[in-house]
Amino acid sequence: MKAVNLIPTDQRRAKASGEMSGGAYGVLGVLAVLLVMAVAYVMSTNSVNDSKSKAAAARQEADAAESKTKQLGSFTDFASIKDQRLAAVTAAAQTRFDWERFMRELSRVMPNGSWISTTTASVSGEGVGAASTTTTAAADPAALATPKANLVGCTQRHSEVARMMVRLEQMYRVTEVTLNESSRESGTSDTTLQNCGKLYKFDLTVSFSPVPPSSEAPKGETRVPASLGGGS
Repeated sequence: MKAVNLIPTDQRRAKASGEMSGGAYGVLGVLAVLLVMAVAYVMSTNSVNDSKSKAAAARQEADAAESKTKQLGSFTDFASIKDQRLAAVTAAAQTRFDWERFMRELSRVMPNGSWISTTTASVSGEGVGAASTTTTAAADPAALATPKANLVGCTQRHSEVARMMVRLEQMYRVTEVTLNESSRESGTSDTTLQNCGKLYKFDLTVSFSPVPPSSEAPKGETRVPASLGGGS
């Protein structure tokens, strides 16, 4: 016999059937799509923020590198200036000549009653003495320049010129003494510092070694040493 439910339909309890209508599936699908979009948005936002952080860090490193480069550039300029000045000082030291010593020794070998009226000197030898002074240097660029000095003055006797030449050849670094002139000036003009008058006028060119000798010349006597001719 078939059972009959006498409870009205609107008052009956709902029973789980395990089935859902199509609208419920649609809602779940929409929620799933929204969840995927939210996850994708969060991941994209995190990626953008990470990229911005890396870009900021890269800019900081670039600024630090640029600042360091400027500092190193200043150091490089300073080092270059230092090298240039060192080269200039070295060149000056290599071409230095002790003219003060030459004049001091010259004052000790001059005969009594003689004096120097004019003098010219050059470390390179240019413009001093004969016109052929620079011939050797021009022919051989590697040759060292020869310092020279030209002495023009007055003395009482012609023999004193020869004696002074012998003494000059014994002086420090002197290699050669050349006589350009030794004569008595014509006329009867008065004797002055610039005019020899009745005395003898001498013109000498003194050549020096390009480099200092390994041994020093004698020093320290108040009179002309025997090695310079004994004095007068």
